[in-house]
Amino acid sequence: MVGIVVVSHSHDLARGLADLAGQVAGEAVPVEHAGGDTGGGLGTSEDRVLEALKRADQGSGVIVLGDLGSAFLTVRHVLTHRNGNPVRVVDAPLVEGAVAAAVAASAGYSLEDVAQAAEETRGASKL
Repeated sequence: MVGIVVVSHSHDLARGLADLAGQVAGEAVPVEHAGGDTGGGLGTSEDRVLEALKRADQGSGVIVLGDLGSAFLTVRHVLTHRNGNPVRVVDAPLVEGAVAAAVAASAGYSLEDVAQAAEETRGASKL
């Protein structure tokens, strides 16, 4: 099963969105969050991202969605020092992308197909 990680500068935002995506996906899909810095403030933490990736990685790869550019920089830095199953950092709206990824993962889609489902939500907010 493809796992999902939500990375945000806000712990509450990341946790809330992971909860939403987890409810949409059901218990079979690992949906994790990495939000805030290690002191509980705004920011991103490499340690939190790495731990979330480990928890979400069930063997089929992991999709990562982030809220701001520096969150993606943190994720990319962590990935340069990580071995394991494939990880796709997805360019998608955070909420819509996480929900679409959750639906696709729960249907048993491949890593690439889950990433594509999330990325296809880029125009959804313009409707």
